[in-house]
Amino acid sequence: MDRDYIVFQEYKMYTEQKENFIDRNFKTNRFYMLAIIGLIFALIYTHNILFLNKLTATLIFAFFGIAVSSLWWMNVDSYNTLIKIKYADVIEKIEEKLPIHPYTDEYKSIEEFKNRKIFMFSDIQKLIAIVSALFFFAVFISEITPICVSIFDKFVKIKGGI
Repeated sequence: MDRDYIVFQEYKMYTEQKENFIDRNFKTNRFYMLAIIGLIFALIYTHNILFLNKLTATLIFAFFGIAVSSLWWMNVDSYNTLIKIKYADVIEKIEEKLPIHPYTDEYKSIEEFKNRKIFMFSDIQKLIAIVSALFFFAVFISEITPICVSIFDKFVKIKGGI
């Protein structure tokens, strides 16, 4: 086989893998968005349900919301790193052997665009993850505060007051 043909096939394979990886990234982001929306609905519709003594469904769902939001942020960051390093770097090295360099040119254009301080899609995803984590954290604090106060009051009564 011709060497140029083999290089082109490798290039084609890697670009397809990169596109599949990006598609999987979008599906993962859709999952996290739906999970957060589902947790918000769960907060709304189960706020009066109590478990054990004072443990509420709201507290539990808020905790899971913080966890899901944090995982989403880490996932967005991981996918961006992998796309930039693993695939872009490999594709750019293969492109050096080809007559044209579309991904290298595209990457340079994206970097120039990012230098203008404009939000990229991944930045928006991270922002949504942070805002949702803060929302769930605020709900968590509002639910855990009465429990902590109650425990403190019981402790003070046992010790004989302050």
